[in-house]
Amino acid sequence: MTHGTTATDLTTAVSKQGHYAGAVTRLAAFVVDQSIVTTLFAMGSAIITWLVALVTSKAISWDPNSLITAGTYALWWVLYFGYPWSVSGKTAGMALLGIRVVKADGSPSATRNGVLRAMALPLSFLTLGIGFIPIVTGRHRRALHDKIAGTAVVYSWDARGARWRFLARQQEVEAPAP
Repeated sequence: MTHGTTATDLTTAVSKQGHYAGAVTRLAAFVVDQSIVTTLFAMGSAIITWLVALVTSKAISWDPNSLITAGTYALWWVLYFGYPWSVSGKTAGMALLGIRVVKADGSPSATRNGVLRAMALPLSFLTLGIGFIPIVTGRHRRALHDKIAGTAVVYSWDARGARWRFLARQQEVEAPAP
C-alpha cells in the first residue's frame, strides 16, 4: 500500500457500482456486441439461405449492397440492442464488462428508453463521432444517443460483491492493521 492510502480509499477503488462508465469500457462492450451482432446476422443469413434452397431448390444470395439486406440488418441491430436495454439494461458485451444502461436519474431503463437509445445510437456515428465526445468530456459521460433517450451508462457490478477474490484479497493484504 502506498504511503497515505487508507482502507476507505481502497474500498472506493474496488467498488465502482453506480459510477458513470468510462469511454474505454463502453467502447470495449460495443466492440464485443458489434461482433456478436454481425456474427449472428451472418449465421442467420446462411441458415435462411440454406433452408430456402432446401425447400424450394432455388439458390438465393444476400447482396450486401441491397436495400433489403441493409434494412434487415438495421432491424436486427435495433432488436439486438433495444430489447436487452429495455429488459435488463445490458447487452452481452455490457454484462461481460460490468456496465448497464439506466435512466438519467439512475432508475432502471424502460422499453421506451431502450428502443429510443438503439434507434438514436447511429446518430452518434453519423455526426462523424462528435456525438461520442461527451463520454470523454462530460461530467455524466452521456453521449448524444444517451441524451436523446434519457439514459446513462453506469458500472453495475461491485468487485467485492461479485467475489472477485484477487481484488478483495489485495485490499485485505494492503489494509493497515488496526
